[in-house]
Amino acid sequence: MMGDYVIYLNDKCVITACDNMAFVKKLPCIADLMADAECGCPYGGAKEAYILDFQDRQKVLRVIEMLWEDLPFPKSRRK
Repeated sequence: MMGDYVIYLNDKCVITACDNMAFVKKLPCIADLMADAECGCPYGGAKEAYILDFQDRQKVLRVIEMLWEDLPFPKSRRK
């Protein structure tokens, strides 16, 4: 079961928002940038993720940019 909200950027799932917190996947492309970030699980059974702190707007924008470049587009579903 997914969290409360999923935020997409140009068809790519970038952020999961649950319990008034924004979570991003733990990926190697943002590991250095998020090294000091808190971690947690967005919902029961989910993998641990980084918690985005929106106080540092420049860092948030950089994380989103890097994630979007690294994440694949979703596969199209056949009908």
